[in-house]
Amino acid sequence: MDLYVNHPVMALGSPDWISTDLKLAGAPAASNDTHVLVRVQPQTALIRVRLFQDHGENIAADPSFTTVFDGSLYLADRRFVIGDVMGESRFIKYIGGPQRWRVRVAVDDPKGHARAADVVLGAEEWSSAGLTPRGHEQ
Repeated sequence: MDLYVNHPVMALGSPDWISTDLKLAGAPAASNDTHVLVRVQPQTALIRVRLFQDHGENIAADPSFTTVFDGSLYLADRRFVIGDVMGESRFIKYIGGPQRWRVRVAVDDPKGHARAADVVLGAEEWSSAGLTPRGHEQ
């Protein structure tokens, strides 16, 4: 998908409101239990986001990208949202399955000018069981 952002921050995670305590503070990414914020290049171009859902088949981000987040998120209603923090551009994907997901985010430029991101979602029980993540592009 291509996403237009008017602010230098892209949000990923639960469709709930993002806590105002969650701040990037100069980092390429920041997270809490339900959201990840990623620094991106605003206004000059669309941000290309590829979303992969892990089903146990070795899916990885573009090898030239840098991982800026690898952790778990709680998705209470089993929907995953990618959008700008202003809520003007949003993509919502119903992912089913468990409520806690392992999320990996890799970007083409971790220094704050990212124009592309790969996001890999995997069921938390797969990653905690030590299985190799797999998936297919959504």
